[in-house]
Amino acid sequence: MDDDNSMHRLLRELYPLCRSITGEGVRRTLKRIGEEIPVQWTELESGTRVLDWVIPDEWRIREAWVEAPNGKRIIDFQEHSLHLVSYSEPVDGMFSLEELQPHLHSLPERPDWIPYRTSYYQRDWGFCLPHRLRETLGAGRYRVRIDSEISPGHLTYGEVILPGETTEEILLSAHICHPSLANDNLSGIAIAVELSKWLAKRKDRRFSYRILFAPGTIGAIAWLSNNRSVLPLVRGGLVLNGLGGPHPWTYKQSRRGGARIDKVSERVLRESGLSHRIEGFSPYGYDERQFCSPGFDLPVGSLSRGGWGSYPEYHTSADNPEFVTAKSLGESADLVRRILEEMERERRTEDGLYVGTVLCGEPQLGRRGLYGAAGDLDTMAALWVLNYSDGEHTLREIADRSGLALSRLVQAARRLMERDLLTRP
Repeated sequence: MDDDNSMHRLLRELYPLCRSITGEGVRRTLKRIGEEIPVQWTELESGTRVLDWVIPDEWRIREAWVEAPNGKRIIDFQEHSLHLVSYSEPVDGMFSLEELQPHLHSLPERPDWIPYRTSYYQRDWGFCLPHRLRETLGAGRYRVRIDSEISPGHLTYGEVILPGETTEEILLSAHICHPSLANDNLSGIAIAVELSKWLAKRKDRRFSYRILFAPGTIGAIAWLSNNRSVLPLVRGGLVLNGLGGPHPWTYKQSRRGGARIDKVSERVLRESGLSHRIEGFSPYGYDERQFCSPGFDLPVGSLSRGGWGSYPEYHTSADNPEFVTAKSLGESADLVRRILEEMERERRTEDGLYVGTVLCGEPQLGRRGLYGAAGDLDTMAALWVLNYSDGEHTLREIADRSGLALSRLVQAARRLMERDLLTRP
């Protein structure tokens, strides 16, 4: 419970910071995370080519507000960072209500909430406000000031690397670009920090772990572009987001659909009895779509509570620290721990994963004294084990598929290991 509360305290502390895809808000967030775990920073200069994208100019914001005709300040970025459209360009002038309206954003269906809007890649400006306030605006001249700067700077991302017994990696990713959104952004960050602490204490890590804190889309693309040599080592991954609310869990499969991380996550959810749904991959959502893009096709799924855009509070001021509970954060962190523990377990136990040393064609068992009456090998069990031992099917899964007893497959795997026809991944 103390861990649950510490996650919620960190979330509340980070909530006021104005994060965007670049800028001081991201750096301040990474600095605070670095007080908890050893985060390594990477900064890429504006104009740097990353795959098909270019690192944008950095956005710096100092103040932004709107004054009504009577001189009263009615919208103020200092009161809530969602009031300003992210990446708004500088403005200082007087506007009629008719001129101002195209730059205002509100939610008629949720009149007391402030929406979240951005203009990352198209120069514009704007303010977000409760619709109830917007309806009170009258004719006259409005003073608008946005003291911002969009100029060359850097994009920043952070990562924690925890070496294991092997160089094979598990990737955990949380995006770090949203201002004042507790579930969609900060819940994933808080849980990733807690998991980093937990993993660092484990002395029996077979996998190495990489925990990534990067701005959405452009940050993941920048990381992929910078880490081509690492990508073949990734054996599974999870994008963590929206994990602190009251909703059932959603697991979104990797593009492969049947990767180990997909099978393990689905099995853990099923066996836990938690209310959940499994969603097939689609090329929209969070950064799983970058990790799973065709040229990389990494085995990375996404875990959330409710899923992308599926709850009313999503991308609004109602997604605040009161919407997220310590209990939900703790439950989600525990679920991810179970998934990671199962990924580790499969590499160690006899009913787990194997890889054949002869993958192209069936190995010749006869010349090894393993075939027919002369051998003491359960031939049918051995053939099933050899055919499906590709590092993607556990012996338990082979038992389910073949209808053979698990004990027969375990015994066959032992004999095949003795003759160097199987190895552990």
